Amino acid sequence: MKSTKMDERILVCVYYGPNGERLIARGCKLADMLECPLYILTIDPNPKDEWDIEKIHYVTRWKQLAEEHGAEFIIKYNEKRPVAKVIGEVVRQKGITQVIIGQTAKSRWEEITKGSFINTLLNEIPYVDLHIVSISRELKNREGFYEKGIRAYIVRDGKGYKLCFNHTQNDVDRYAGIFYKEVGTDFNNGIFKFIKGDREIEVHVVDDYVKENIDEL
Repeated sequence: MKSTKMDERILVCVYYGPNGERLIARGCKLADMLECPLYILTIDPNPKDEWDIEKIHYVTRWKQLAEEHGAEFIIKYNEKRPVAKVIGEVVRQKGITQVIIGQTAKSRWEEITKGSFINTLLNEIPYVDLHIVSISRELKNREGFYEKGIRAYIVRDGKGYKLCFNHTQNDVDRYAGIFYKEVGTDFNNGIFKFIKGDREIEVHVVDDYVKENIDEL
């Protein structure tokens, strides 16, 4: 954890989805400005061994961001209590003074968009500043446009990099990642996300092939 010059501690609450990274970026910017500790919290009602590949992908990326910014990453697995109760517990344990949450989310966190959740959370953390970050228009437009992400690979062939859903040990130029297929198409069109070096890269797939030049990314 970073040393602090102010009596502030920031907690970012993230759930699975593209808005999580944006929330973390907001928290990092605020923590850097205040020169204070940063914590990142994610809560899941399921045990870790029941997570799908999409959840694992998001959490891996968030852990990487936490490490890069000297933040403490907190995961609450198999959590059946109300979200506000869990946030309140972490706030008290870590001495948090500011909490950042997203305006929209999925599954259990859909209640965050409702006034009742905000009131419940404020009752749990009455002396803490609450920041509610709205989802960007770009991310909102994506909702409902892509199917749930699945594990996939891109492998080099004579035409470039081709999308596939299995691989062999003979595959040399290959990247593993998550493929988000466009809704309503019979072909493999969509977005593929993967890690190259220490960066997360997003490319477009059209009729099985990556449009971008992977070697230049």
